[in-house]
Amino acid sequence: MASNYDVVIVGGGIGGLSLAAALAGKCSVALVEAEQSLAFHTSSRSARQLIPSYGPDVVQELTVRTLEMLAERDADAAEPILTPRGFMLVGDEETVHAEASGTMHPITHDEAMRLCPALNPGSFTSAGLDNGSFGCNAPLLLEEHRQTAEAAGVDIITGAKVHSAQRLGSGWQVGAGTEGFQSGVVVNAAGAWADELAVISGVEKLGLQPYRRTAAIVNVENPLTPETPMVCAADYSFYFRPEGNQVLISPSETVPSGAEDAKPYPGDVEKLIRNLNEVTTMGIRSVDRAWTGLRTEAADGIPVVGFDAEAPGFFWLAGQGGYGFQTSSAIAELAASLILGHVTADSPESRTAEQLAAVRWSIRR
Repeated sequence: MASNYDVVIVGGGIGGLSLAAALAGKCSVALVEAEQSLAFHTSSRSARQLIPSYGPDVVQELTVRTLEMLAERDADAAEPILTPRGFMLVGDEETVHAEASGTMHPITHDEAMRLCPALNPGSFTSAGLDNGSFGCNAPLLLEEHRQTAEAAGVDIITGAKVHSAQRLGSGWQVGAGTEGFQSGVVVNAAGAWADELAVISGVEKLGLQPYRRTAAIVNVENPLTPETPMVCAADYSFYFRPEGNQVLISPSETVPSGAEDAKPYPGDVEKLIRNLNEVTTMGIRSVDRAWTGLRTEAADGIPVVGFDAEAPGFFWLAGQGGYGFQTSSAIAELAASLILGHVTADSPESRTAEQLAAVRWSIRR
């Protein structure tokens, strides 16, 4: 017999978990995750940097709101989620100017070298700096969302891949693993599998495309100081940042992929190391570990948040691209407001919903 809930969330990454925490105690919620553990795919492979000057305008607005919410949390917490860490673009003047936006401001070549002495002075001519950027303790944030959700009665079921979903009367019937669920709302927070879940549910897919993004933790001869900002090439050929005495590096690639448990392609990390050893003096010696995540995007690069216009009760929470953590709290606030307005008599006010009402949150066809 199927269990009954107001909302069933499909997907246990940062999107699904943050929404579960936002809805917790306000309606009955189940979260189902195909893997045996939560945040198994992209959410466990984040660069852990929240950058308010990164992404389209709406993403920047969502990032600012997320930073506000996390700063409020940190004010009363023993262990912070946010740690100040600047974000610096380097390259030629034209490319830096084209890519700089929001809270980023231009800095001189000398200022850039003082911030990151490991850069080869001849490897760039222009730079921009976002001092409002923060490092993010992603594991702590994920765990707090899980604890908040479960403490308020959210049922979290792992190892339960959705194999069936259909509209039944005024709600939905979902089969996941060996479990059955009935709910008024199904939330599609399935990440790279979001379009696949739509097809299973008899809903028209949106053409969401997963893209590969590889990263590695490397050992270096000359460690970066803890104050070193995250440094990104303005042409997005690499980024790096300190990770203790090690360094996190990425080729910042955007390569289309199917929905899969992605792994680094042979030679990608080695090529990146050769490049970084030319443009910096870090002296990368060896790779500690490497991984690849999938960033899933809509064609316009804007997160897809809202009820499907043709499938009542089917709610999209997908297409966060590379902005998952940095927009997660604000998107969860907005999504919870929209969903609670659907399943309860009173629709709570939401600053995010008010501020972004003119932005496309309903699903286009």
